[in-house]
Order: sequence, then structure tokens, then C-alpha cells
Amino acid sequence: MCKPIRIMDYVVFGLFILASLIGLAALLFGLPGTFIILGASLLYAWYGGFEEITLKIIVILVILVLIGELIEFLLGIAGSKKYKSSNRAIVGSIIGAIAGGIMGAPFFFGIGAVIGAFIGAFAGAIAVELLLGKSLNESVQSGWGAFLGRVAGTISKGAIAVAMVVITVAAVTG
Repeated sequence: MCKPIRIMDYVVFGLFILASLIGLAALLFGLPGTFIILGASLLYAWYGGFEEITLKIIVILVILVLIGELIEFLLGIAGSKKYKSSNRAIVGSIIGAIAGGIMGAPFFFGIGAVIGAFIGAFAGAIAVELLLGKSLNESVQSGWGAFLGRVAGTISKGAIAVAMVVITVAAVTG
């Protein structure tokens, strides 16, 4: 027999969708959006007594969060290494991305954080390579690799986040 649907079920589902959209938007700002989506899914599962969103689904979502973090990190490194960045330049690109995201956050209704993170990764790698004595051309190539790796990582993690939302919605509506 089906469980009767109450108005509160719609409200909680709406809150889950809202939190998931916030999580997806957070990814654009370099924030941990997959963790926000996971948290929203956990709360929704708890609300439903883990009947629709089971422990198995939660484990799958946790694995997806970890895979998303790993892929984002590895693509950032791969992009940098493809363009012959040094290990120090990779660290510089990470620090630059964080600093750029923070500095860019107040601009363009927060979208500046995304632009700032990408530019920061680019500039951080260039700055470190120049400090290490590489030529301007080599340094720019390193920065370009850091930029491309950051973009690829963000896109990949975004796809995983969308999959997390789809899995949760399918469990609830299916």
C-alpha cells in the first residue's frame, strides 16, 4: 500500500530541490556543492525514514562526492602537467585559484568568483614559473595548462553533482 502524500512532503521535496540548486551553483564558485547536495539528500532521507532514499543510495552519493573531488583534483594536475608545469606551479595555481575566487566573489553578482578562480589558477602558475626562472612563454604555457585543468575539473564535478540530484530525485519519485 502506498504511503499517503502530505503537504509537508511537497514542502520538504521543494527544500531539497532548492538546496540542490544551491549546491550546483556553489560549484561554479569553487565551493563544495557536492557536499551540499549530499547533505540535502541525507536530510531528505532522514525525513522519509530512509525508505525512499535508502542507505545504499546514500553510500552511492558519498562515493560520487569522493570521485568528484578526486577527478577535480587530478584533472587540475593533469592539465598543468600536460603543459609541463612544475609541482610548485601546480601549488601556485591552487593558491591562485583560491585567492582569485575570493577576490572575484564581490563582482558580477558572485559570478566573479568563478572567473577569479580560473584567472587565479592561470596567474598563480605563471607567477611561480617565472619565480623559478622559466621563460615567459614556458610560464604562460604552464598557466594555460592550469586554467584548462581547472575548467575540466569544474565541468566534471558539475556532471557528477547533476547525477547525484538525478539519483536522489529518481529514488523519491520512482
